[in-house]
Amino acid sequence: MKHFHTLTAVARAVVCLGAGALLAACAVGPDYQRPSLPQAKHLAPAEVERAMLDAHQIAEADVPAQWWQLYQSSALDRLVQAALEHNPSVPAAQAALRAAAESRRAQQAAYFPTVQASYTGARQRVADALASPLSSGASVFNVSTAQLSVSYTPDVFGANRRQVESLEAQEQSQRWNVEATYLTLSANVVVAAIGEAGLNEQIAATRQQIALQADLLARYRQLQAVGANSQLDVLQQEAQLASLEASLPALQKQLAQQRDQLKALVGVLPEDDSIATFRLDDLHLPEPLPRTLPSSLVEHRPDVLAAEAQAQSAAAQLGVAIANRLPTITLGVDSWGSSAASLTHLFGAGSTFWSLTGGVSQTIFDAGALKHRSEAARAAYDEAEATYRGTVINAFQNVADALQAVQADATGEVAAQKAFDAAQRTFEISRRQLELGDTSALAVIQAEQAMQQALVARVQARVARLTDAAGLIQALGGGWWNRPPNEPPPQSSSSSAR
Repeated sequence: MKHFHTLTAVARAVVCLGAGALLAACAVGPDYQRPSLPQAKHLAPAEVERAMLDAHQIAEADVPAQWWQLYQSSALDRLVQAALEHNPSVPAAQAALRAAAESRRAQQAAYFPTVQASYTGARQRVADALASPLSSGASVFNVSTAQLSVSYTPDVFGANRRQVESLEAQEQSQRWNVEATYLTLSANVVVAAIGEAGLNEQIAATRQQIALQADLLARYRQLQAVGANSQLDVLQQEAQLASLEASLPALQKQLAQQRDQLKALVGVLPEDDSIATFRLDDLHLPEPLPRTLPSSLVEHRPDVLAAEAQAQSAAAQLGVAIANRLPTITLGVDSWGSSAASLTHLFGAGSTFWSLTGGVSQTIFDAGALKHRSEAARAAYDEAEATYRGTVINAFQNVADALQAVQADATGEVAAQKAFDAAQRTFEISRRQLELGDTSALAVIQAEQAMQQALVARVQARVARLTDAAGLIQALGGGWWNRPPNEPPPQSSSSSAR
């Protein structure tokens, strides 16, 4: 017990010395400050925002956390939720976050002393020509040694604190990467579902047009039989019908590939048939679309927040590099233990040994290695800061592009609908005139082609508008900040199982 009290006193002295050194320490290097950014008054050119506000295409509103529900499709809601639960990118991002957190905790352990214990037992024989190390003079003996060592490096210049600060920033960056994974995945699912709906619409319209063209071809052949039409007219109509029929397999191939993409996003194999089928009528355009304040964009975009965390990590690494050029102080109980010829005498009177250590080390010459590492860390910080500024500018560009795309899509969809209505009326009139003999077959074929092109353009305009609406919401950050405090972030099924 006496020896244990001695060890306790020694360890307490080491800890107290370390704590005193830590309290008196300072963290060298720059304290991170957010770089100055240009103050934006608008998310897009002022005239674009005014026009969209006046047309009620956008409104001052926040983005909901489950923003895909704005499309009012329960099938889409289920699909996005399934993707968040089963897509491998989600557990991968979550695992990277856990790894970052554990790395930070491991570094924080350097704030405390390291204590190691060991025990060795041996049986030895000393040659007759040598003296026995035992006081009894026995040449064959047992030796049991129990030993404890305590080491501690006071963080005098804040190298460890800066390293922890860097790892905390890395952890935060990875946390934003997780949010970016949720946002990107949900946006990809929504866009893929819209793409599938557009292809289904095009295929259905193409089939309707094929049936219409087949009926018209039959009419041409009837007119040819009574001499009211020529062989050339019939051949031209056959070519028109064949062209439409040839376009159908390409659309079906695109649809099959789109379905495979949706299944991959949900985390299932192509053979899985559980994925819902989407049509344009099932998806409703969220109007008006939300438009947050310019000042909130920097606080809401996961990529911007991750870039800022990287800049903070680089600033802390600069402090680590500077601290590495300064002296290092070590304190410790190099060894404390007991050695005896038998276990029964271990820790007995006269069996203990100990040594206390303390030291200061300073690099005198390293051919400039530490200096250049410090300069490299400073350059890395400058790079991270510039990258952060670039990410912010890119974020505003994304939003501005999305707003202008949404505005153009609205105008384009109206124009496409008008063009289709006009082409459809022209075709119907041309067909009636053909039956009355007031127009040529060529005029009808041209009207057919114009209507088919207008139909495709109308579908594409609708798809573009739905897609760009999702792009705007993604550019604004996706609404993760509106997740209720008691609602956990999306979890993968593997994470939930753990």
